[in-house]
Amino acid sequence: MWGENPPAMRLGDGRKKVVIADIKGPAIITMIHFALPAKMSITRDVVLRIWWDGEKTPSVEVPLCDFFCDPNGALERVDSALVNKKRGWNCYFPMPFRKSAKIEVSMDSRRYPNGDWASAPCYSYVHYRTLKSVPADSGYFHATWRQQTLLLGKEDYKVFEAKGRGQFVGWNMTIHAPGSRGGYPVDENEKFYIDGEREPSIEWQGLEDSFGFSWGFPHEANSFPYTGYQPYYNGAAAYRFNDADRISFSKSLKMTVGFGKNESPSFRRDFSKPENPLELSSVAYWYQVEPHAAFSPLLSASDRAPDIAPVSAKQYADTGEMLVLNCGSARNEIEYLGKGWDFELLKGYAFAGWSTEVNHCWADSNTLQLSLICPRGVSGTLKLYIIDGDNFNGGRYESISVAGKTVGEFKDFQSGRWIEVPISAADTASGKITVAAKNLKPTSNAVISLIRFVKIAL
Repeated sequence: MWGENPPAMRLGDGRKKVVIADIKGPAIITMIHFALPAKMSITRDVVLRIWWDGEKTPSVEVPLCDFFCDPNGALERVDSALVNKKRGWNCYFPMPFRKSAKIEVSMDSRRYPNGDWASAPCYSYVHYRTLKSVPADSGYFHATWRQQTLLLGKEDYKVFEAKGRGQFVGWNMTIHAPGSRGGYPVDENEKFYIDGEREPSIEWQGLEDSFGFSWGFPHEANSFPYTGYQPYYNGAAAYRFNDADRISFSKSLKMTVGFGKNESPSFRRDFSKPENPLELSSVAYWYQVEPHAAFSPLLSASDRAPDIAPVSAKQYADTGEMLVLNCGSARNEIEYLGKGWDFELLKGYAFAGWSTEVNHCWADSNTLQLSLICPRGVSGTLKLYIIDGDNFNGGRYESISVAGKTVGEFKDFQSGRWIEVPISAADTASGKITVAAKNLKPTSNAVISLIRFVKIAL
C-alpha cells in the first residue's frame, strides 16, 4: 500500500478498500505482514477480510489490529508463536486453500470518511507456497471478532459459534469495566458446547487460569509462545493458542464466557447490578470445512472503539471542555469527547514527526476541512492551536474559517498560537461546526494541531 504501488493498491483519497492479495490455488499461505502507518498506530477502523474459493461471505472478518492480538492498536509489542507485533504485525497461521484466496483491507471510519492513508498500514506482503493439491481433510482458516458490554451476572458473553466440521485453535480477549477504575472479575469460566450440547463438555475454570496465570493476572506483561497477557486500559488483554490441544467438532461449536454453575452467588449478584457492566471483546480462530455459517454483522467503526472514558472525564465536565482533540497524535488523537460530540476529517491527513513539543497536526496542501459534530444549539468557545513545527518551505501561511465565517489569516506561528472563536447557538443549529484552514502559500500546506471546545456554563 506504499506510494510506489499503483493507486488501486493504496488507501486514502476516497479509496476505502484495497485487495492486497488475489491468489489462485491450490496453495497455502504461510505468513502475512503489515507495517505500521505513518501515525505509528491504528485503531479498529481498519478491518481485515479473507475469502476462500470465491465464497460470498468472508471467512475472516476482524479489525486488523485485534487479529494480531493487539486490541484497538493499544499494545506496543506482542510476542507469540502465531502472531506478533513490534512496529508491524506478523501472522504465521497456515492457511491452505484449493481454488483462490482474496485478502482485503478496508477503512470505514465515520471520522475519516475519505480514508486517511496516514492511519492505514503503509505496506504489506503475503507469503504463500503453491501445492499440487490440498489434503481432503484440510479445513479452511476462520476468524471472527465480537465486542459487547453486558451484565455478566445475567447472561454469558458469546465468543463465537460455528456450524460444520472443524477445530478450534485459539482466541484472544479483552475485559474491563467501562469508565471505572474498580477492576474486573477473573472468576468467569470459558465454556465450549460441542455439536449442540446443552451443557458444556469443556469448561476452563477461571479466566486468568485459562491463559496460564492464577490469582488474577500479574501486574506486568507476560508473553509466552501460546499464552500471554498485557494490561489493557483499566483491564486485561490476553491470548491463548491451542496448537497441541485443538478442540474438534463435527456439527457445531459454541464458546461463551460466564460464571460457572457452582461459582459463589455473589458474583452473579454483584455483576447483575446496572452499575457493574463489563465490556468484553474477542477474536476466535478455527479451521473448518466450508461452507461456514454467516458471522454476526460487524459493528460500525465508532461502536468498535472500546468504551473507555478517561479517568479525568469529570475534570473535563467541571471545566466545561466538551471536545479535546490532539490532531494527528499517534497515541491520543481523541483525548475526550463529551456526550453528543464527534468529528469528521473531510479533507486532510495526519502527520506526527516534528521536534516541537506539539509534534503533530492535521494538514492539507490545499484546504484542510473538518466538521465538529455537536449537540444542536450549544454555545461556547472553540479553541484552535496552530504550530509551524518545521518552518515548512520558509514558513506556513493560512487562512482559517469557522462556521462559514473567516476568522483571519495567520503566518509566523513557528512557536505555536491559540486562536479562540466564539460559537453561538445559531452556529450549531445544524448540529455541526465546520472548520477550514486554507493554504495561502503554494509550496506549503495548512495545519491545525489542537482543537478544544469549552461550553458556556448555564
